[in-house]
Amino acid sequence: MSPLKPPPLHDDCFALPAGVDWTPVDDALALLQERLTPVVGTEHISLDQALGRILAAPVIAKRANPPHPNTAVDGYGFAFASLGVGDQVLPFVDGRAAAGLRFDGNVPAGHAIRILTGAALPDGVDTVILQEDVTLGDGEIAFRAGIKPGANTRKAGEDVQAGDEILSAGRQITPADLALMASAGVAQIDVYKRLKVAVISTGDELVEAGAQAAPGQIYDANRPMLTGLIQQFGYDCIDIGRITDDREKLRAAFDRAASEADVILTSGGASAGDEDHVSALLNEAGAMTEWRIAFKPGRPLALGLWYDTPVFGLPGNPVAAMVCTLIFARPAMCLLSGQGWTEPQGFYLPATFAKNKKPGRREYLRARLRDGKVEVFKSEGSGRISGLSWAEGLVELPDGPVNIQENDLVRYIPFQSF
Repeated sequence: MSPLKPPPLHDDCFALPAGVDWTPVDDALALLQERLTPVVGTEHISLDQALGRILAAPVIAKRANPPHPNTAVDGYGFAFASLGVGDQVLPFVDGRAAAGLRFDGNVPAGHAIRILTGAALPDGVDTVILQEDVTLGDGEIAFRAGIKPGANTRKAGEDVQAGDEILSAGRQITPADLALMASAGVAQIDVYKRLKVAVISTGDELVEAGAQAAPGQIYDANRPMLTGLIQQFGYDCIDIGRITDDREKLRAAFDRAASEADVILTSGGASAGDEDHVSALLNEAGAMTEWRIAFKPGRPLALGLWYDTPVFGLPGNPVAAMVCTLIFARPAMCLLSGQGWTEPQGFYLPATFAKNKKPGRREYLRARLRDGKVEVFKSEGSGRISGLSWAEGLVELPDGPVNIQENDLVRYIPFQSF
């Protein structure tokens, strides 16, 4: 039976409510969260393929961890109830218990057995004393009074019980998750297929880095940045290339991207000018909305569908393109990939800078953390690409007015949070 694929998105999934012009950031994010759904199917894979994948179903433990009561230390095991009052002297039985070598016999009351870390507790043993805490004699051990019942042992299933849900659907699998699943006997899991994201750069002014640039031309910085982000997010990237300001060439690029990918990211051509062909083509397809977001850097964000494939038309400015990708496209792609809506975690930390911000737009400043304080890039100019490389995160300033003085707390969001 072939895996199920979710239904396509509706043509009006990006439509703004009637009368809306400028859209606050929170409203834009709420609309994306409300209207987008997973667009990828599922598949059954083994653990060696699972790192970074998104769970499509909860993972259920097949057996307990630990599967048997065992010892946490090297030492000697015995039954606590067989101890007398005061200091103890116990004869030990022949043999030993080691990890992977279970002692098949029974340890009689009043006797001890040599036991090594990770070994299953033999019958008759419920307590273990550290080898450093005993005096070893001829066939017996001696130790002081005071050990507690069950000391230095682990109970069966104290970590995980068979039948427990150990991981939830929508989780992106980490190396630690692989260890957890393996310890619980899970070898196969259901995951969402990797989201495939096509990246397109548009504009006559763009040339490939290293090529001969004519007067007025610039090197394409967006495509390398966006393809890098896509790979970092754990998605499959399809690089469609640079497309000149030719509507038919862009139409062909959109057709190819829609046939090969689940999501399309474009940069440039997202406004309403004569050469803004991204917006024009999405309008022609009847599924285009230009969101004028109260947001800096970058205001216009073209959103639409091309043959049921969602398109995010990002600004052409690399700084705005990256920030828009992180703030809007990233959580949207998490939802489309089956991971569910995600919000970056921010931290309130003291500022090393001063800034007076007017009301009206939410602002994101390129920033980094040094000695427990947040510093921002020397220029807010959206053409300063070096600031993206310098930064390690963003400072988020609220929609309303704010007057920041040095050592005031500001919200810092590390790039890793995205």
